[in-house]
Amino acid sequence: MPFALPKPWRQAVVFACALAAIAHATAQALPSEVDAALTRAKVPRDAVVMLVADADGVRPPRLAWRTQVQVNPASIMKLVTTYAALDLLGPAFTWTTPVYVDGPIVNGVLDGNLYIKGQGDPKLVIERMWLLLRRIQGLGINSIAGDIVLDRSAFETVEADPAAFDGEGLRPYNVAPDALLLNYKSVVMTFVPNRAAQTAQVNFEPSLTGVTMQRTVPLSAGDCGDYRATLAADYADGARIGFAGSYPASCGEKVWAVAYADPRSYAVRAIGGLWSEMGSQLKGQVREGRVPAGLKPVFEVASPPLAEVIRDINKYSNNVMAQQLFLTLGLQQKNRGTLDGARDTVKQWWNDRIGTGEGQPVFDNGSGLSRNERITAAALAKMLQVAWRSPAMSELMSSLPASGVDGTLRRRALRSGGAAHLKTGTLRDAAGVAGFVDGASGRRYIVIAIANHANASAARPAFDALVDWATQD
Repeated sequence: MPFALPKPWRQAVVFACALAAIAHATAQALPSEVDAALTRAKVPRDAVVMLVADADGVRPPRLAWRTQVQVNPASIMKLVTTYAALDLLGPAFTWTTPVYVDGPIVNGVLDGNLYIKGQGDPKLVIERMWLLLRRIQGLGINSIAGDIVLDRSAFETVEADPAAFDGEGLRPYNVAPDALLLNYKSVVMTFVPNRAAQTAQVNFEPSLTGVTMQRTVPLSAGDCGDYRATLAADYADGARIGFAGSYPASCGEKVWAVAYADPRSYAVRAIGGLWSEMGSQLKGQVREGRVPAGLKPVFEVASPPLAEVIRDINKYSNNVMAQQLFLTLGLQQKNRGTLDGARDTVKQWWNDRIGTGEGQPVFDNGSGLSRNERITAAALAKMLQVAWRSPAMSELMSSLPASGVDGTLRRRALRSGGAAHLKTGTLRDAAGVAGFVDGASGRRYIVIAIANHANASAARPAFDALVDWATQD
């Protein structure tokens, strides 16, 4: 009688064989509609990797094209960061921001300093900081005789030029991570036309202490067009935000977010402005420093849970939130809030959970906003198959943009009418999609398509054609 493996062993062998098939599948012809779309985009076949594989990992891939070639995945790398975080920290993980006082509170006055310690919260937006300061007022503090001290020491990051990556230093996506990341270090401007006064009111959120902000701008006639260029904004001086141009009245109300020109001072200026706007006094200054050893927090505020945070990261491809999460992995697992600590953590996790075979990813900052990060389609598919079989599958899946529904895929519905949850990625010379696609048969597939080429962004119709092809099984 032949020996029969126990059922769990048989399943493991089948799964391992399926992963091996992905890694070693021979090149296949691309679907005709995909091939034609690449031709129209002027993207050569040897500049793309493509894979359509069974999510359960029990059947050979339907398509495997250059799956062992390492490519720059752009923001698709956020899939690795967010799944590693779900697996290591759990979907209910939260960041805390503790608050300390080092003196007595008498008649509404804190006779000492107030300390706020950042610990990497990726979603410490102005509304939540307002609530934190409101809780400080709830302690009976209306005036602070000393200073408000901001402790940013949890992350050890090197100061970098925000324009170094692509010359777009004022774009919020280039904001650097920070242990006390407040409102993504950005200023949100709302332009509201007043035709009677022939001006547009400019509302700034938040108000920054020590920064002069031009509150009105002249209206002009004509089409809305590129209203940002018409405004001729000047952001170079961290002490002033002004406009040399005008605002087209035909634009109606518009909202424009920009990264503040002096990011290092952003939290100091924003918290100082908020504290003053809330009617409270500060006799000292807002400054950076460290919480004294042995001082206990009077309270701490918690972030939304990780499962909610990764929805913002993946659906809207938020780079700085992804980098905050990446550094948090190093802080939580290695007690090192550094890029090296984060890279070591994710590499170790990958080896333990995904494997040590061919196609090891190259990790940089975890967001994909990098020229150095690399991964193969085969390796990424292995990870997504592990994720599909894991308890965190539902949280990861729900964090991804749904085709034609939301996030970065809101305007990219499938021609087939099928459903897909896919992470997108776009850089100057890299673009792609990766995630889960529902087939007409009821099966679910992992689909990966990435181009590394000067015309990569023009290959999006080819990616969409591949996803449509995958649904027609």
